[in-house]
Amino acid sequence: MAAYTIKAMDDPRTLNKILYLRPPANIYSINDLVSLWEKKACKTLERIYVPEEQVLKNIEDAPVPKNFFLSIAHSCFVKGDQTNFEIEPSFGVEASELYPEIKYTTVDEFLNQFI
Repeated sequence: MAAYTIKAMDDPRTLNKILYLRPPANIYSINDLVSLWEKKACKTLERIYVPEEQVLKNIEDAPVPKNFFLSIAHSCFVKGDQTNFEIEPSFGVEASELYPEIKYTTVDEFLNQFI
């Protein structure tokens, strides 16, 4: 993050824009992460699938503030709202597209330290 920030500070392409950090090799769903970990650890983890309808019912039935946290989890982990959107060029730029020369640690590489 620091390398991208330093580069962006003096770059006219980032002036008055949001700098998004979405390196393509680090965009994973939860299922993708679990599969990657299973491959690295050479074992299968038990997965319990909860249909989205059940998640929405759990949110509806939960008391405040639990329903708030469940709603955020649904947005991030089910809908993918943190990464599943187009960046509007008029107000945003993606760091790894602007600075492809910056080497970043991929999730795959990062997980290797735990094996």
